[in-house]
Amino acid sequence: MKLTHHSDRHWERVIKSLALAIAVGGLALLVPGGGPAPAASPTLEAIQGLPQDWDKTLPANDPGGACPSNSSRFTCVMGGAAVRGTETGLVWEKSPNTTAVLWGVATHSSCADHAIGGRKGWRLPSQIELASLVDPSVGAPGPTLPAGHPFTNVQSDHYWSATTVADSSDSARVVSFQNGGVTGQNKTVSSNLAWCVRGPMQESVY
Repeated sequence: MKLTHHSDRHWERVIKSLALAIAVGGLALLVPGGGPAPAASPTLEAIQGLPQDWDKTLPANDPGGACPSNSSRFTCVMGGAAVRGTETGLVWEKSPNTTAVLWGVATHSSCADHAIGGRKGWRLPSQIELASLVDPSVGAPGPTLPAGHPFTNVQSDHYWSATTVADSSDSARVVSFQNGGVTGQNKTVSSNLAWCVRGPMQESVY
Protein backbone atom coordinates (compact mmCIF):
# COMPACT_ATOMS: atom_id res chain seq x y z
CA MET A 1 0.00 0.00 0.00
CA LYS A 2 1.44 3.33 -0.99
CA LEU A 3 1.66 5.86 1.88
CA THR A 4 0.55 9.39 1.32
CA HIS A 5 2.88 12.34 1.84
CA HIS A 6 0.97 13.16 5.03
CA SER A 7 1.50 9.63 6.40
CA ASP A 8 5.21 9.80 5.60
CA ARG A 9 5.59 12.93 7.71
CA HIS A 10 3.59 11.40 10.53
CA TRP A 11 5.78 8.28 10.75
CA GLU A 12 8.91 10.43 10.43
CA ARG A 13 7.87 12.37 13.54
CA VAL A 14 7.13 9.12 15.40
CA ILE A 15 10.57 7.69 14.59
CA LYS A 16 12.31 10.88 15.72
CA SER A 17 10.38 10.85 19.01
CA LEU A 18 11.33 7.22 19.64
CA ALA A 19 15.00 7.96 18.92
CA LEU A 20 14.99 10.88 21.37
CA ALA A 21 13.35 8.76 24.09
CA ILE A 22 15.96 6.00 23.62
CA ALA A 23 18.80 8.54 23.82
CA VAL A 24 17.47 10.08 27.04
CA GLY A 25 16.98 6.65 28.58
CA GLY A 26 20.54 5.68 27.73
CA LEU A 27 21.94 8.78 29.46
CA ALA A 28 19.89 8.01 32.57
CA LEU A 29 21.49 4.56 32.75
CA LEU A 30 24.93 6.18 32.91
CA VAL A 31 24.00 7.98 36.13
CA PRO A 32 24.18 5.83 39.32
CA GLY A 33 20.67 4.90 40.38
CA GLY A 34 19.26 6.04 37.07
CA GLY A 35 18.49 9.45 38.54
CA PRO A 36 19.50 12.94 37.46
CA ALA A 37 23.14 13.90 36.99
CA PRO A 38 24.91 14.98 40.19
CA ALA A 39 25.31 18.67 40.94
CA ALA A 40 28.57 20.42 40.16
CA SER A 41 31.38 20.03 42.70
CA PRO A 42 31.36 22.65 45.46
CA THR A 43 33.81 25.51 45.17
CA LEU A 44 36.90 25.75 47.34
CA GLU A 45 35.24 28.65 49.17
CA ALA A 46 32.23 26.49 49.99
CA ILE A 47 34.41 23.62 51.25
CA GLN A 48 36.62 25.73 53.47
CA GLY A 49 34.05 28.34 54.40
CA LEU A 50 36.20 31.15 53.00
CA PRO A 51 34.53 34.44 52.14
CA GLN A 52 34.54 35.81 48.61
CA ASP A 53 34.83 39.40 49.79
CA TRP A 54 35.90 41.44 52.79
CA ASP A 55 32.53 42.22 54.35
CA LYS A 56 33.17 40.69 57.78
CA THR A 57 34.45 42.24 61.01
CA LEU A 58 35.14 39.33 63.32
CA PRO A 59 36.73 39.32 66.80
CA ALA A 60 40.12 37.69 67.24
CA ASN A 61 39.90 36.97 70.98
CA ASP A 62 37.27 34.28 71.31
CA PRO A 63 38.96 32.59 73.09
CA GLY A 64 42.26 34.03 71.87
CA GLY A 65 45.56 32.64 72.99
CA ALA A 66 48.57 31.16 71.31
CA CYS A 67 46.80 29.29 68.53
CA PRO A 68 43.00 29.23 68.98
CA SER A 69 41.16 26.43 67.25
CA ASN A 70 37.76 28.11 67.43
CA SER A 71 38.48 31.81 67.04
CA SER A 72 36.03 33.59 64.75
CA ARG A 73 38.75 35.46 62.89
CA PHE A 74 41.94 33.38 62.92
CA THR A 75 42.55 29.65 62.51
CA CYS A 76 45.96 27.99 62.72
CA VAL A 77 46.65 25.76 59.73
CA MET A 78 49.49 23.84 58.09
CA GLY A 79 50.59 22.23 61.33
CA GLY A 80 50.55 25.53 63.19
CA ALA A 81 53.06 27.18 60.82
CA ALA A 82 50.45 29.47 59.29
CA VAL A 83 47.25 31.31 60.17
CA ARG A 84 44.16 31.64 57.98
CA GLY A 85 42.22 34.88 58.29
CA THR A 86 38.48 34.24 58.01
CA GLU A 87 37.74 37.83 57.02
CA THR A 88 39.97 37.78 53.95
CA GLY A 89 40.58 34.11 53.19
CA LEU A 90 44.33 34.77 53.17
CA VAL A 91 46.89 32.46 54.82
CA TRP A 92 49.72 34.18 56.71
CA GLU A 93 52.93 32.78 58.09
CA LYS A 94 52.47 32.56 61.84
CA SER A 95 55.93 33.73 62.81
CA PRO A 96 57.48 36.19 60.33
CA ASN A 97 61.23 36.64 60.17
CA THR A 98 62.67 39.43 62.30
CA THR A 99 65.53 40.39 59.96
CA ALA A 100 65.11 43.58 57.93
CA VAL A 101 65.95 43.25 54.23
CA LEU A 102 65.76 45.20 50.97
CA TRP A 103 62.51 44.96 48.99
CA GLY A 104 64.02 42.73 46.31
CA VAL A 105 65.25 40.26 48.93
CA ALA A 106 61.87 40.37 50.66
CA THR A 107 59.96 39.47 47.50
CA HIS A 108 62.28 36.65 46.46
CA SER A 109 64.33 35.07 49.24
CA SER A 110 62.05 35.95 52.16
CA CYS A 111 58.82 34.77 50.52
CA ALA A 112 58.85 33.36 46.97
CA ASP A 113 61.76 31.01 47.68
CA HIS A 114 60.78 30.31 51.28
CA ALA A 115 59.08 27.11 52.49
CA ILE A 116 56.56 27.48 55.32
CA GLY A 117 54.64 24.54 56.72
CA GLY A 118 56.27 22.26 54.16
CA ARG A 119 54.96 24.35 51.24
CA LYS A 120 56.28 27.00 48.90
CA GLY A 121 54.06 29.40 46.95
CA TRP A 122 54.36 32.36 49.33
CA ARG A 123 54.58 36.02 48.39
CA LEU A 124 54.71 39.52 49.85
CA PRO A 125 51.22 40.81 50.62
CA SER A 126 49.84 43.84 48.89
CA GLN A 127 49.40 47.09 50.79
CA ILE A 128 45.70 46.54 51.46
CA GLU A 129 46.22 42.90 52.48
CA LEU A 130 48.95 43.77 54.97
CA ALA A 131 46.97 46.72 56.33
CA SER A 132 44.00 44.40 56.92
CA LEU A 133 45.89 42.95 59.90
CA VAL A 134 46.20 46.35 61.57
CA ASP A 135 43.82 47.09 64.44
CA PRO A 136 43.33 50.90 64.35
CA SER A 137 42.28 50.89 68.01
CA VAL A 138 45.77 49.76 69.05
CA GLY A 139 48.21 52.64 69.12
CA ALA A 140 51.95 53.02 69.61
CA PRO A 141 54.16 51.42 70.65
CA GLY A 142 52.35 48.46 69.03
CA PRO A 143 52.42 46.03 67.50
CA THR A 144 49.08 47.18 66.13
CA LEU A 145 47.43 43.76 65.96
CA PRO A 146 44.01 42.78 67.35
CA ALA A 147 43.89 41.40 70.89
CA GLY A 148 44.01 37.63 71.01
CA HIS A 149 45.84 37.23 67.69
CA PRO A 150 47.84 33.98 67.32
CA PHE A 151 50.93 35.46 65.60
CA THR A 152 54.41 35.47 67.12
CA ASN A 153 57.53 37.55 66.46
CA VAL A 154 55.57 40.46 64.95
CA GLN A 155 57.61 43.61 65.53
CA SER A 156 56.53 47.21 66.13
CA ASP A 157 58.23 48.13 62.90
CA HIS A 158 57.72 48.60 59.16
CA TYR A 159 56.86 45.66 56.89
CA TRP A 160 57.27 45.64 53.12
CA SER A 161 54.26 45.20 50.88
CA ALA A 162 54.34 44.08 47.24
CA THR A 163 52.61 47.32 46.26
CA THR A 164 54.81 49.63 44.24
CA VAL A 165 54.23 53.38 44.12
CA ALA A 166 52.60 54.29 40.82
CA ASP A 167 54.59 57.48 40.22
CA SER A 168 57.95 56.18 41.46
CA SER A 169 59.63 53.03 40.15
CA ASP A 170 62.08 53.10 43.08
CA SER A 171 59.46 53.03 45.85
CA ALA A 172 57.17 50.48 47.45
CA ARG A 173 54.56 50.76 50.19
CA VAL A 174 55.28 49.76 53.78
CA VAL A 175 52.87 49.23 56.67
CA SER A 176 53.93 50.25 60.16
CA PHE A 177 52.91 47.92 62.96
CA GLN A 178 54.04 50.58 65.42
CA ASN A 179 51.29 53.05 64.55
CA GLY A 180 49.33 51.43 61.69
CA GLY A 181 50.45 53.97 59.10
CA VAL A 182 50.99 53.23 55.40
CA THR A 183 53.84 55.06 53.65
CA GLY A 184 56.29 54.64 50.79
CA GLN A 185 60.00 53.91 51.03
CA ASN A 186 62.83 53.53 48.56
CA LYS A 187 62.99 49.80 47.85
CA THR A 188 66.62 49.89 46.69
CA VAL A 189 67.96 51.60 49.83
CA SER A 190 65.60 50.98 52.76
CA SER A 191 65.52 47.73 54.72
CA ASN A 192 62.28 46.53 56.31
CA LEU A 193 60.71 43.32 57.56
CA ALA A 194 58.79 40.82 55.41
CA TRP A 195 55.58 38.95 56.29
CA CYS A 196 54.62 36.28 53.76
CA VAL A 197 51.13 35.32 52.66
CA ARG A 198 49.37 32.84 50.36
CA GLY A 199 46.30 33.55 48.26
CA PRO A 200 45.20 35.63 45.24
CA MET A 201 46.75 39.09 45.06
CA GLN A 202 44.29 41.92 45.79
CA GLU A 203 46.36 44.70 44.18
CA SER A 204 50.02 45.45 43.49
CA VAL A 205 50.34 49.08 42.32
CA TYR A 206 49.06 52.14 44.13
